[in-house]
Amino acid sequence: MTEGLLSTMDEWGPEKVVCVSDSRTGMRGVLVLDNTARGIGKGGTRMSPTLDVTEVTRLARTMTWKWAATDLFHGGAKAGILGDPDAPQKEEMLRAFARALSNEVPREYVLGLDMGLDERDAAILRDELGDTGAAVGLPAALGGVPYDELGVTGYGLAESVDAAAQHIGRPLSGSRVSLQGFGAVGAAAAKRLTELGAVIVALSTSHGAVHDPDGLDIAELLELRAAAGDACVAHYDAELLPVGVELDVRTDILVPAAREDAVDERTARETSAHLVVEGANLPTTPAAKAVLAQRGVVLVPDFIANAGGAVAAAFAMDARYSPFRPQPPQIFDTLSVKLRANTVQVLEESRARGHTPYETALALARERVHKAMALRGRLPRN
Repeated sequence: MTEGLLSTMDEWGPEKVVCVSDSRTGMRGVLVLDNTARGIGKGGTRMSPTLDVTEVTRLARTMTWKWAATDLFHGGAKAGILGDPDAPQKEEMLRAFARALSNEVPREYVLGLDMGLDERDAAILRDELGDTGAAVGLPAALGGVPYDELGVTGYGLAESVDAAAQHIGRPLSGSRVSLQGFGAVGAAAAKRLTELGAVIVALSTSHGAVHDPDGLDIAELLELRAAAGDACVAHYDAELLPVGVELDVRTDILVPAAREDAVDERTARETSAHLVVEGANLPTTPAAKAVLAQRGVVLVPDFIANAGGAVAAAFAMDARYSPFRPQPPQIFDTLSVKLRANTVQVLEESRARGHTPYETALALARERVHKAMALRGRLPRN
């Protein structure tokens, strides 16, 4: 394992990888600090029964580029716990994880929310370390910014979709959108996309997919989700289809907002979408990106489109030791302006440079990180 991990290290990082365990609870976890040249390590903490170090390392690198691309001064990092987020001993595992990282948190890394964790879990992590600066994503009752409750990432994703659609001359209003994922991000995105005039023709959860070429009733699906969670698609008045169908239906815009590597070469070759906007982290394989580029399908990368959570996290980071709670209207206004501007900037520079939006966004982020590394004396001496 060590040999494989060492092979992933490059000139950007990771700077530190900390693997932790606890015999009593069975907790096993990892923290990856990828690059902190622009600030303290920040990135969500996830819990999954299939988690591995490589996955967390890839996500930490994505956070490095996301912070730099949005021009917010934090460093790329990610943490994860190997385990079932529905397990009865979840709280004990979270507390053990927090204790094991007490040397790094909050001096080098601040715990946050990602797949498998919610606002109450953030409260547990903060309580275990006894430091108001240890975690963000706290419930509003504790002075935090409840990302999932507010739906900041999904809202920002929809704003990015709208900005991209307008920029390429295909206005969002009336356009068909297919959405993979109807969790915290996907549901908020679907709500905002509908408000902006989009027609959601397909969506999926872990329980299956639903499709209606004339448009799904998103208001009804949101009500069903509030009552039944991911099983909402099984209660909707439509045939329950296998997961993956949502990637193949006829659509104008495809939004993969569920899992890594969901859009593969086959999907990239066959999709009818003229625009793909990445809502999940790393949802499109490198080979699929190349196929989309060859076909002229515009792709807005994840670290541009789903940075709404990062913007909200920046507010929460700033307020960790303050008695004043960040106000949602200010958060939504800021993330709308930032994500729309970043999306348009990347698409404009992509055309000017003759590169794909992904290559352009990555180059922009790298330039900013490289400059910070140079200023801090972190580059090799000539």
